[in-house]
Amino acid sequence: MNIKTILSVALLTLMLAGCGSTKEVPYMIDASSLPQSVLNNAAKNVEQPLIAGDLIQINVSCSQPDLVKIFNKTEIVGTNNSLNNNTENSIYYYLVDNKGNIDFPVLGRLHVGGMTISATADYIASQIYPRYITERPVVEVRLQNFHVYVMGEVKTPGAVKAPNGRLNVLEALAMAGDLTIQGRRDNVMIVHTNSDGTRQVKTVNLNDANLLVSSDFYLQQNDIVYVEPNASKARSSWQMPPGVTFAFTTLSLLMSIATFVITLTK
Repeated sequence: MNIKTILSVALLTLMLAGCGSTKEVPYMIDASSLPQSVLNNAAKNVEQPLIAGDLIQINVSCSQPDLVKIFNKTEIVGTNNSLNNNTENSIYYYLVDNKGNIDFPVLGRLHVGGMTISATADYIASQIYPRYITERPVVEVRLQNFHVYVMGEVKTPGAVKAPNGRLNVLEALAMAGDLTIQGRRDNVMIVHTNSDGTRQVKTVNLNDANLLVSSDFYLQQNDIVYVEPNASKARSSWQMPPGVTFAFTTLSLLMSIATFVITLTK
């Protein structure tokens, strides 16, 4: 076997090694086969509990606004018109502290950590009525700083924000520009921080239609979504250790010298 044949065989071997098994690229294969009743049930109970660092907006209203005015904390800020001294009210946001508490007007310190948005609204309403007013108020609570982090094999990694306080894994990936072709779709990692500070690591399969009805479909505040590279990308980014590189270089040089000597002796 001559040198050209050996090189041809080596090149063919490398090409075959670079061709990994074909992976499923489409998302949620056969999702249309899921029963509508299952999808409807999965859409329920998507609220996540409040955690430390959450910034929430709370508005209390009833048929007589003057009765609940003291429960709506606002700040007075100047208008953009510098020619007059007009002022206007701005909405006040409540920061959930490290103990899960907020300081609420009249009611004082309230523990809301671990409660969902709707549970927080019901809790505040129950603290106001009937102790302070004779009409049960309508309490609206909104999460203002909901965000997650998307990293790895996506086009634009970084923080992804959701003004409505809710985000699912597909929306987060879409807002990050979607996965690159080198991203592994069957093993997307989600790192979640619980309200008590502990962490959980889960994985989801974007190819699987059951993701739509999974409890991991909706993300939570501060979640980290990591898309790892597939085998092809991992191989292309692999670097040979310096010692091995030196050995191969030396061997190649010796082979070249040997070939040159053999040629001269013929």
